Amino acid sequence: ERGKQLYKRRSQTIERSFADAKELHGLRYARYRGLAKVREQCLLIAVAQNIKKMALLLSKRGKGFVIRLIYQI
Repeated sequence: ERGKQLYKRRSQTIERSFADAKELHGLRYARYRGLAKVREQCLLIAVAQNIKKMALLLSKRGKGFVIRLIYQI
């Protein structure tokens, strides 16, 4: 039963990231030739996804949190 719950959660979080990369960020097909360039494309897509997640999280926490975070740096 616990395994079923974990698998359901995984399909909603991890698998969703791969689906978004394919559908929203063009990871279905490689845009470049060569392993190094394709790897770079994948890394840049992952960076873009992480930035979007961070922006969403910060927007949910409110403007005051973002200002405190900036001044801590």
